[in-house]
Amino acid sequence: MKIKTLAEDGKTILLSCAAAEAIVKPVGKYVFKTPQNDSHAVRKIYEQMKKTGIVKIGVVSSNTGFGKAGKEQLEKLAPEYGITIIANEVYDKEATDLTAVVTKLKAAGVQAFVNWSIEPAQAIVIKNARQIGLEIPIFQSHGFGNIQYAKAAGPAAEGVIFPAGRLLVAESLPADNKQKAVLVKYKKDYETRYHEDASTFGGHAYDAFTILVKAIETAGLDKEKVRTAIENTQGFVGTAGVFNFSVQDHNGLTIDAFEMLTVKDGKFVPYVEAAAPSAAKKKKK
Repeated sequence: MKIKTLAEDGKTILLSCAAAEAIVKPVGKYVFKTPQNDSHAVRKIYEQMKKTGIVKIGVVSSNTGFGKAGKEQLEKLAPEYGITIIANEVYDKEATDLTAVVTKLKAAGVQAFVNWSIEPAQAIVIKNARQIGLEIPIFQSHGFGNIQYAKAAGPAAEGVIFPAGRLLVAESLPADNKQKAVLVKYKKDYETRYHEDASTFGGHAYDAFTILVKAIETAGLDKEKVRTAIENTQGFVGTAGVFNFSVQDHNGLTIDAFEMLTVKDGKFVPYVEAAAPSAAKKKKK
């Protein structure tokens, strides 16, 4: 957020690869971002909760800018979906044991909880929750979009639900999906070169760099003309979604940029509702 101020004051184009919606709201002149919006991630989570009868939840978030921004959106949008946050905890991003935090969630009797973080500590939350017998749905933010977090949580990550871009499930997309060709190529190129699983985070940098290159190809090297070209970018197919920037929107993505995913057998796969029991059924059982 401090970089945003510097960019605006210095009239320097910034294509941010960070996710917090506050980076582009309110909209400035020189700052854009490529990751999907926090509010859209929250809405995807709450829509899923509403379908399965979850109304009383817990929220845990890290003490970072991303954690704070997500917490605010979760609190702001909960009433719109008939959801009540009955436990709300913030943890240190450097934490190595979060048993005390998840114990408070269990004591509150939450039906599910959302863990909002981009740090390794988010995996510890999941492990500790299962270790104390908290067998309820766990939802993560789009900051969970790196398979290393699931690997760190181990078997405890099975069944975790989260919204993310389609890069993580590129091969399973239908052939007519607008993003599939871009996603499959990026994933193959990245994994061939770096010998590790592609994550959504590298994709955000790829989108930012490619959008900038295309703007320079269109406008030349005049900074103000490049800025205008970015702002007028329409229909750009990236890893995070299909971007349509405007004067009013410096993110350019809609809620449709997200898919709901889950962890199955240690891998990210599309979330299939039919396989998930409703909160009511689970409670009855």
